[in-house]
Amino acid sequence: MTSQLVALCFDANDPLGLARFWAGVLGWEMAEDPRDGVALLPSDDTGFRIRCLPTQEKKIRQNPIHFDLTSASLQEQQETVARSLGLGARHIDIGQLPEEEHVVLADPEGNEFCVIEPGNGFLADCGFIGALSCDGSQEVGYFWSKALGWPLVWDQDQETAIRSPHGGPKITWGGPPLMPKTGKNRLHFDIAPPAHGDQRAEVGRLVSLGATTIDAGGPGTGRVLMADPDGNEFCVLTPR
Repeated sequence: MTSQLVALCFDANDPLGLARFWAGVLGWEMAEDPRDGVALLPSDDTGFRIRCLPTQEKKIRQNPIHFDLTSASLQEQQETVARSLGLGARHIDIGQLPEEEHVVLADPEGNEFCVIEPGNGFLADCGFIGALSCDGSQEVGYFWSKALGWPLVWDQDQETAIRSPHGGPKITWGGPPLMPKTGKNRLHFDIAPPAHGDQRAEVGRLVSLGATTIDAGGPGTGRVLMADPDGNEFCVLTPR
C-alpha cells in the first residue's frame, strides 16, 4: 500500500488573498477547506489540490519547494508573467544567471515560483504545473518514490525526480548542497492512505522508510505530522 498525494499546503498570513492569487494564475476553482483555510481544486489532471492554511508566522527564508510553470510558446510565457504580476506577483533574484530564460517571481506572500521558457523537454507533457521543484537530497527522492509509489524518472548526479504513473507534474530534488533549514517549512505535502487503508499502519511504513513522527495528533485531528529524511514536514491524513 502506498499513500496518495492529496494536497500541497501553503502556510499563509492571508489564506484567502493567497488563494485568490493562485486561482487567478492557475485557473483553478476556490472552495472552503476543513482546516479553516481555502482550497483550490484543479481544473486539469494535476492530481492534487492546493491548500492555503492560516499562520501568524512570517516568511524568513527561501522556500525549499516551488512551482515550475510551463509555457508552450514565448507569448504564453510572457502572458503568464504578465498575469501573475497583475495579480500581485513581483520579480525576484535568487541567483539565476543572466543567460537563463526562465522568469523567477514571488507571489504576494513571497513564495517563489518559476515561469519556464518554451521548449523545456524535461517538463514536456507534464501540464501547466510542470514540476514541484524541491531542494533535497538523493535519499529524500528515493523516500518519496517509495512513499507515493511513483517511479523515478530521473536519477543522475544525485538529482532525482519522480512522477505519478497517471501523469501530471514531476516532483524533483536538486541534490546537494542543501539550504540550511530554519523553522517550519511554509509549504508541505498532505498525503493519505487510499480508501480502506489504515493511517496508523501507513505511519509505521513511512517510519520504516526513514521518516520521523513529529506530532501523532489526537482524537479528532485526523492527521499525523511527520518529517521526511531531510527534515521536511508533511502530514499523513486519514484514508480517502
